[in-house]
Amino acid sequence: MSEISQLSPQPVWQFFDQICSIPHPSKHEEPLAQHIIKFAESEGLEVRRDDVGNVFIKKPATPGMEDRKGVVLQAHIDMVPQKNEDTDHDFTKDPIQPFIDGEWVTAKGTTLGADNGMGMAACLAVLAAKDIEHGPLEVLLTIDEEAGMTGAFGLQEGWLEGDILLNTDSEQEGEVYMGCAGGVDSAITLELEREAVPAEHAAVKLVVKGLKGGHSGCDIHTGRGNANKLLGRFLFAHAQELGLRLATFTGGSLRNAIPREAFAIATLPAANVDKLNELFSYYHSILVAELGKVETDINLFIEPAELPVDVFAAATQTRFNAVLNACPNGVIRMSDDIEGVVETSLNVGVITTESNSVTILCLIRSLMDSGRSNVEGMLKAIADLAGVQCEFSGAYPGWKPDADSEVMRLFRETYKNIYGNTPNIMVIHAGLECGLFKEPYPTMDMISFGPTIKFPHSPDEKIQIATVDLFWEQMVAILKNIPVKK
Repeated sequence: MSEISQLSPQPVWQFFDQICSIPHPSKHEEPLAQHIIKFAESEGLEVRRDDVGNVFIKKPATPGMEDRKGVVLQAHIDMVPQKNEDTDHDFTKDPIQPFIDGEWVTAKGTTLGADNGMGMAACLAVLAAKDIEHGPLEVLLTIDEEAGMTGAFGLQEGWLEGDILLNTDSEQEGEVYMGCAGGVDSAITLELEREAVPAEHAAVKLVVKGLKGGHSGCDIHTGRGNANKLLGRFLFAHAQELGLRLATFTGGSLRNAIPREAFAIATLPAANVDKLNELFSYYHSILVAELGKVETDINLFIEPAELPVDVFAAATQTRFNAVLNACPNGVIRMSDDIEGVVETSLNVGVITTESNSVTILCLIRSLMDSGRSNVEGMLKAIADLAGVQCEFSGAYPGWKPDADSEVMRLFRETYKNIYGNTPNIMVIHAGLECGLFKEPYPTMDMISFGPTIKFPHSPDEKIQIATVDLFWEQMVAILKNIPVKK
């Protein structure tokens, strides 16, 4: 056990410490799922799984609470696997290494997985507790939330019996969420024609790194740089004058994380290498001037590279550079109804190059279906003009706000009774599974709350220790005060 297991509340931190020790990136959650199942069975609890792999655990009401409304505590099992380039870590095999850094807990060179590991730890701590009052209780742990919401999409009616769902996937203590954005993935694919490397060419690797990255919903409004867009901007502006020919372009690793790094292998006339270095250095100074207050460690540099076998044909390269540069990114529109909340956004998340194609993977988010459709139209128009393919997949609905719901009133009253002030009622510009849960369970009353987590989806992720105590205190109080079922 690590040093975090001694933090308060100890039951929650001990479970989180266990979670960190078992690899569980998206698509590789099974070892952690099996660990949780064994724990539930050892507690004598009813546990089952559905066809997609979601885990359901049921705990009877404490004596005298049998008449209360049923509650579903919900979290997702998987975590986002992001690491610094100089960190040697295999997320499918290596444990996360959490450590205390002042008032925060963070991880050594990787994402921490507090999103949503801390919520999951709290759910498990409730299951293990013998001194918490609650009515009929279920815990729903979904799979693959970060990479496609597979578990939420696969949730079928009839599996849950509760009337109220407490989602634990929010990331700011003092805020309670009653709605979220929907989203859809977009893949723009260019078929590649390649040709031999021109004579007298030298090979180089162009690197953009050191950006903050972050969550493409929670952090999209912060003005952070997108490495894919920044490198694409340089190529669009200078590739032709330098005679530069692309062999590969790679950037980002998840469609829901703002890309921190991007790389291009290219060739150009050896006589132009000095000019390339001069222009790239000047471009670095431009970005520092534009983004330096937000991106304090932005780093651009060029390295020698091994001469590739071939490069993009000229016409293909022109289309790719134009599409990437034209692709919108960031906040598209702020909400008119909810002050300070992003209504619609787009993240140019991942770019990959294969032998015969290059793909730009984006994630569109919007509180409104019409806003999402509008951005879909933008991307489709760009693709049509360039004569390339654009496909959309994995669409998921938003969660329509209901400020007058019974559980929202309960949370407000409970919070005010404990702390003497009212929590902020929020709508989040990120995908919560609640929107998908509403389809098979349309009458279920839902809210989302959690401790304070900064920089999720990046290796800078950290959780504020004191807010875990508050989060736990709120959960225990809410469970105790769930109303009687009429």
